[in-house]
Amino acid sequence: PRAGIAALGLLLSLTAAADTLLLRAGHVLDVERGLTLDDQSIRIEDGRIAALAPWRDDAATGAEVIDWSAYTVLPGLMDMHSHLVGDIQSANIAAPLLSSAAQDALAGAANARATLEAGFTTVRDVGCYRAFTDVALRDAIASGQVPGPRMFVAGAYLTVTHGGGEVTGFAPDVVVPAEIRRGVADSIAEIRQRVRELLGGGADFIKIIATGAVLTAGTNPSASEYNEEEIRAAVEEAANAGTFVTAHAHGVEGIKRAIRAGVRTLEHASYLDDEAIALMKEHGTWLVADIYNGDYIAEIGKRDGWPAEILRKNRETTDTQRAAFEKAVRAGVRIAYGTDSGVYPHGRNANQFRYMVRYGMTPLQAIRSATLDSARLLGHEKDFGSIAVGRSADLIAVAGDPLVDVRVLEDVRGVIQAGRVVRSVGLREPRTLTPDPSPGGRGEISAADARSPSLAGRRWREAPDEGTESP
Repeated sequence: PRAGIAALGLLLSLTAAADTLLLRAGHVLDVERGLTLDDQSIRIEDGRIAALAPWRDDAATGAEVIDWSAYTVLPGLMDMHSHLVGDIQSANIAAPLLSSAAQDALAGAANARATLEAGFTTVRDVGCYRAFTDVALRDAIASGQVPGPRMFVAGAYLTVTHGGGEVTGFAPDVVVPAEIRRGVADSIAEIRQRVRELLGGGADFIKIIATGAVLTAGTNPSASEYNEEEIRAAVEEAANAGTFVTAHAHGVEGIKRAIRAGVRTLEHASYLDDEAIALMKEHGTWLVADIYNGDYIAEIGKRDGWPAEILRKNRETTDTQRAAFEKAVRAGVRIAYGTDSGVYPHGRNANQFRYMVRYGMTPLQAIRSATLDSARLLGHEKDFGSIAVGRSADLIAVAGDPLVDVRVLEDVRGVIQAGRVVRSVGLREPRTLTPDPSPGGRGEISAADARSPSLAGRRWREAPDEGTESP
């Protein structure tokens, strides 16, 4: 078994609450059956769901009761395309070189907390520039040193020289540090060696950059960067270690090469065509498409002066990707939820739900993509992803019915992870956010931002504790 399985067990054993909790839920969304159950009790023992039944007033004996009777309770959400380590995307192409590994890790801890408080209890972190920084963050969360979502990590990017997984845009004589180029591989032999090194260093799976990237200067998203045999070599080495490969792929030829080579998931898939969709169906390949952040890049990139090349590539891929996503939904392709968090501020992960509904999914399908189906992608549907006896007690509370308006998921009111209360209505008052006067702070706050937990540790600082929060 891979390191992620061990990390999962460590998280469930070390951070799970040992005491019994009894949660009263006004409504419970059963994502497996597609049903909403009213006035339910969820009994949590040793971090797992021990019982799910209609509420009885006499059931609370000997247990701490959490009252979510005014809310709808869902499984903890999952994001299968996150980048928690380091700062968010900016106009500066040299930004990854302007912080140390320690700074990246500390920023990652803040990002992890914001993600967890937004209701995302599990993420698949699909690459960082400084190799194995994500491994360190995953292990710190698993050991209880810092709060954050359960993480499955890639260790680094497997990429060609000057490819989509490199830090590019510099003069030819500028030397990029070796730790940022740990996954560079230009032959089948090098690919096999890098896969072994990454998995040996603690990665849970492999992320291969099969095409150019929108956000990497000097690369073409349509152009393939590895051939089918090279991708297959990575898949074979990963399989030898009991894990899988996910492929960053925008261009249609790169997409098809990756599918035929046996990758488990496709990231982005902007130029997915009918033939590629048929191949995905044939091979059972998962699609993880970040169809929200094109709008974020267009708005913030223009405002902040991002490079014209990046804004152009974003324009060229955004609508095409959404049309391809809609076709994939109609065709019944397996789809998991992934947002490319780290491009936009962490904690706003739920913004993509409304885009998935807009482009063809029902609210239930979108919710399943971020719960049960993401767990299936990871091979852990028996561990988490649904509210059922024996599953990890990963639970969130929202006001309203997400099957009527999926946007209620953007305002999570309570979070429990592996039986541990992260935040809960009645136990913790909302934080008061004040403008951050430090460089990079915006100096103002909108009503939408005031409700967003994504701002923790980023552009806003918490007001001094006035004694309104419980420990």
